[in-house]
Amino acid sequence: MVTKLSDTDREQNLGPLLSAQGGGWSLVDGRDAIKKTFRFADFNQAFAFMTSVALKAEKMDHHPEWFNVYNRVEITLSTHDCQGLSTRDIELATHIEQAAQKSSC
Repeated sequence: MVTKLSDTDREQNLGPLLSAQGGGWSLVDGRDAIKKTFRFADFNQAFAFMTSVALKAEKMDHHPEWFNVYNRVEITLSTHDCQGLSTRDIELATHIEQAAQKSSC
């Protein structure tokens, strides 16, 4: 069973994602979710990034909500099983940050 993040988990694990240098994640208004927009040099970099995220998400059985136009990818994370943020979102967001750095090199 997946549970929502505790207050301690939010402070320790979600806090760094929200305040990351270079533009962190932000909370979604009216919903227990986080979102971030990524921009790449071109469509190929954006697609490589999305492929990396998709492979990790499939392994986790935890799929993001996302939208892509050319070099821009908007991602929203929330865990449907608990109707809010869980450790699965933290794990996937951390992977997403690493994938974004690799894809923009």
